[in-house]
Amino acid sequence: MKTVEWFFDFVSPYSYFQCEKLPDLPSQVQLIYKPVLFAGLLNHWGQKGPAEIKEKRKFTYRSIVWMAQRYGITFTFPPAHPFNPLPLLRLSIALDNRPDVVRELFRFVYRDGHLPDESLAWSTLMRKLKVNDADQLIQAAAVKQQLHVNTSEATSKGIFGVPTLRVDGEIFWGVDCFDFFLAYLHNPDTLHKGEMSRANDLPIGSARRGA
Repeated sequence: MKTVEWFFDFVSPYSYFQCEKLPDLPSQVQLIYKPVLFAGLLNHWGQKGPAEIKEKRKFTYRSIVWMAQRYGITFTFPPAHPFNPLPLLRLSIALDNRPDVVRELFRFVYRDGHLPDESLAWSTLMRKLKVNDADQLIQAAAVKQQLHVNTSEATSKGIFGVPTLRVDGEIFWGVDCFDFFLAYLHNPDTLHKGEMSRANDLPIGSARRGA
């Protein structure tokens, strides 16, 4: 049995795609769901998100639609993106990050195209999840603290983006690395042979300088 951590944020469409792929994991994988605040990762590593660069945002959103079509995953952008993912992240934590809950929250945003501030759609989702006190759950101090702990833990483990799968201290970032991750599970030596081994310690030839 392999214990695998899955770091994700509901603001990430790529996390949604990977969530839809998780049922393909081998049965010997024990998956631990770790919701984190993507903005916190960006702040820690001093990065900009793809939506913070105008031309990159346009390309990224187009490529997301194309990727959904390629994967055969139903996809609809919510009314605005990026958005505040805190209600979704905190509710996931409050409900013990149950896989069915995480999946429904992702589908609420990216399959059905809704956000938590749409009261009617949100109320309908809460009824489906059989949650009567969502607002109280989201505001609980322990829940807020756990999200902070998860995000700090992620950066301490070298997590710089979402979605990321982590196993044996190795990280596999991005939905497009899912097959890479599966290859590692099949044969961990994948990371320690030939050119892969050389890539681990490749020297830096030149560093970027300020203008």
